[in-house]
Amino acid sequence: MPPENYLAQRFEADRARLRGVAYRMLGSLPEAEDAVQEAWLRLSRTGGAGVDNLSAWLTTVTSRVCLDMLRGRKARREDAIGEGAPEPSVAAEDAVERETILADSVGLALLVVLQALTPAERIAFVLHDLFDLPFDQIAPIVERTPEAARQLASRARRRVRGGQALDAAQTAQKSVVDAFLLASRTGDLAGLMAVLAPDVVVRSDVLGGGGQVRELRGAEKVANFYNGLAQTARTALVDGAIGAVVAPLGRMTRVLDFRVDNGRIVEIFVAGDPERLEAVEVAVV
Repeated sequence: MPPENYLAQRFEADRARLRGVAYRMLGSLPEAEDAVQEAWLRLSRTGGAGVDNLSAWLTTVTSRVCLDMLRGRKARREDAIGEGAPEPSVAAEDAVERETILADSVGLALLVVLQALTPAERIAFVLHDLFDLPFDQIAPIVERTPEAARQLASRARRRVRGGQALDAAQTAQKSVVDAFLLASRTGDLAGLMAVLAPDVVVRSDVLGGGGQVRELRGAEKVANFYNGLAQTARTALVDGAIGAVVAPLGRMTRVLDFRVDNGRIVEIFVAGDPERLEAVEVAVV
């Protein structure tokens, strides 16, 4: 068998696993596929010479590519603030549906929490906690010692797991937010009206509002706006309070802060500004 055919077959055997690694690191299916393709290009250029364990080599290369992509996101985010954030086009609906299915299997809230980590923390946590890679193999990827890589993963683990039980007030608020998100996902207009205060207000920053600052007032307007909308939103702890996160499909993350009074939602603030998202503490409920 020609060497290039052998390499291609070996790579295809690892492609799905590599895509899973890259997706958990990047939170975006198109970017994950780009990272995996770059790993293949590097393999085809080298021909695999001197590689004893091809699967491990491909994991390392894919992880390094993902690390570079994560480090490069800040400049792209700053550009996005200046240009506004366009909403997904109708032509992209199939791609969004594919990514939604994959994101749901991974855990939408987990993806957003991971995005809040530093690139090195995210790589160390994903490789060790989700894919059982030892720290002596992670260390050169994140350019740290094995002990420093262990500390990166430990810090990430504390943020991902949250580390606190819900009190009675948070539990009550979570039931309201859960009901709101379920009604929104399923297109239950009556269910939305049931959990919204008559004078509810929704506000957003520019990126949270899809390129413009938005403000909606009144239960009917808010219910109609969110009817069928929250397909990728899940409940999470946001700065210690019950809120929601929207998974970063299309590289876009949103955090929703809720204010609940007497079992009804009275205010929602939708944040998409990267500076706000970098400062907020998000944990999986």
